[in-house]
Amino acid sequence: MPSVFSAVIAGDLPGYFVWQDEDVVAFLSNAPISTGHTLVVPRQEVDNWQSVDPELFGKVMRVAQIIGQAVTTAFGAPRAGQLIAGFEVPHLHVHVFPAWGLGDFSFANADHAATAEQFEAAAQKIRAALAGESNSG
Repeated sequence: MPSVFSAVIAGDLPGYFVWQDEDVVAFLSNAPISTGHTLVVPRQEVDNWQSVDPELFGKVMRVAQIIGQAVTTAFGAPRAGQLIAGFEVPHLHVHVFPAWGLGDFSFANADHAATAEQFEAAAQKIRAALAGESNSG
């Protein structure tokens, strides 16, 4: 089922990409719950994590782990948070974000007014952290 993420992946809608390979992409959330909030998304249009092929889900989670390492490095966070909610867009996506405490795991923190400059600065920090990783894509 085509979704807004399908349009972002296809380049029909803008996205601040930090990872792209043949199976998985990662781009910044348009409503970040903390600066650097990244969505890890399979290119394949699959609605939820319970129905995804286990091999593809494993790759999504491996990329999420790499992105988690990058956001902690890029933003000096002690942890990376990870959520799979599945209600916002009917296309599997894993939320990965810098976290300093459990309060950072709330979508009530979403910044709906972040600017293009803020997104680009966050994406650049994550890309730089990934460039320092031997596993970056």
